[in-house]
Amino acid sequence: MCSMMLAAALGSAFALGSAAAHPLPPASDLPGAPAPQRHIAIVIDDFGNGGKGTEEMLNLPVKFTAAVMPFLPSTHKDAEMAHAMGHDIIVHLPMEPIRGKASWLGPGAILTSLPDDEIRRRVEAAIADVPYAIGMNNHMGSRATSDERVMRIVLQVCKEKGLFFLDSRTSWKTVVPKVARELGVPLLQNDVFLDDIYTRRHVSRQIAVLRQELKKRDSCVVIGHVGAPGLITSGELKNAIPALQSEASFVRLSELLPAASRAQGSKQR
Repeated sequence: MCSMMLAAALGSAFALGSAAAHPLPPASDLPGAPAPQRHIAIVIDDFGNGGKGTEEMLNLPVKFTAAVMPFLPSTHKDAEMAHAMGHDIIVHLPMEPIRGKASWLGPGAILTSLPDDEIRRRVEAAIADVPYAIGMNNHMGSRATSDERVMRIVLQVCKEKGLFFLDSRTSWKTVVPKVARELGVPLLQNDVFLDDIYTRRHVSRQIAVLRQELKKRDSCVVIGHVGAPGLITSGELKNAIPALQSEASFVRLSELLPAASRAQGSKQR
C-alpha cells in the first residue's frame, strides 16, 4: 500500500530533476524533512460473544476496527458500543476452514458445500445483523477464501451493499484479491496476526514484527482478538501504543481506502 503523499513528493522531485543538470534528492532525503507518514490499522476480531478483553479493547486509547460476528448474544451491543466510541465496524463472517472445529464457526457460516442462493442469503443476513457495518472480513475461512465460486458470491454481495473486504489471509491460496479486482470491490489485506499463539511473549514478538513491517511500507494492517487471547493482546497493545505513536499514526480501516471507495460506500449505505 503506497502513500499518496510520498508518491507526490517523489514525483515532484523527479519532475524538477529532469529539468536540471543534477536531479534533486527526494524530499524525504532533504535535511530536516519530515519522515513519510505511516499508518497502523488495528483490527480486533471476534466481537459479539462477550469474549475476554472486550471492555479492555474498547478502551484502548486509539481508534481501531471492530470485526463483529453476526447472530451472537452481544452482536448488537458490541457493534453499537464500538460505533459510539468512534471505531469502524465490519462483519466478521464465519467461513469454512480447512482445519478446525465446526463449533468455532458460529451460526450462519459460509460453507463450500452450500448452493449459490444459500450463500447469498447467509451473507445478506449477516450484513443485516451487524449494525453500522461498513466492511467485512473472514472468520477462519481458509477453505472458503480459496474457493472462487464462494468468494464471487460473497464479494458480489459486498459490492451491492457498498462494503469493502479485508482478506484476513488465513490461506496462502486465497482467491480474494483476484475476485475482488475483477468485481471492483475495495480490498485491504492483513499483514500481521498479533495473537495466533496465546502468550504475552508471542504477542510482544508480533508487535516487533509490526515495527519491522513499517520500515517496508507506509501502512500496516494487524489483527488481534477478543476471547481466549483478549486480555493478553489488549494489555500488550496498551503498553506498546505510546512508543508506536512515535513511529506511525493509528487509523481505522476505512481511512486506508481510496477516497472514491469511501464516498461510494457511504452513498450506498
